[in-house]
Amino acid sequence: MGFFSRIFRWDDDASTTRPPPLSQPASELTLDAKTAQAVLAELDIDTAISAHENWSARLTAVLRGTSTEQLDPQVICQDDRCDLGKWLHGPGRERLGKYPAFSVLVARHKHFHLEASTVLTLAQTGEAAKTEQKLNSGYRHASNQVVLLLKELRRGLQSR
Repeated sequence: MGFFSRIFRWDDDASTTRPPPLSQPASELTLDAKTAQAVLAELDIDTAISAHENWSARLTAVLRGTSTEQLDPQVICQDDRCDLGKWLHGPGRERLGKYPAFSVLVARHKHFHLEASTVLTLAQTGEAAKTEQKLNSGYRHASNQVVLLLKELRRGLQSR
């Protein structure tokens, strides 16, 4: 059973949903099939993953000098400006914000943006070795975490 599945404890029949027993941790709340379908309708998770991966390719192209795109670290560090961030801080938070697993996704997404900003700042200050190290460690790890959490969310929602 995956991360989101364990945390959300998907429920096939919302009409039979009862409050969790007092012995059940608050993080293991029930997400009904109707809510799962609404989330899938609001967010195309495959498109979000593709956009995230395309962003990584854009950053790499800028760092390698194969793109003339101008990126600003002060803009990149803002995790609520990309499409995924807008959803996470808007409709996603409204539907899933009470679940700790959702908070983990939001935090990992924010961390990814901070890592990307740091990589770009290092590159702009001419610190090539540090840029490469950060790109291949913290940044890549943060990026992979976001993708893995999105895939797990998709898997859990589609199983409804």
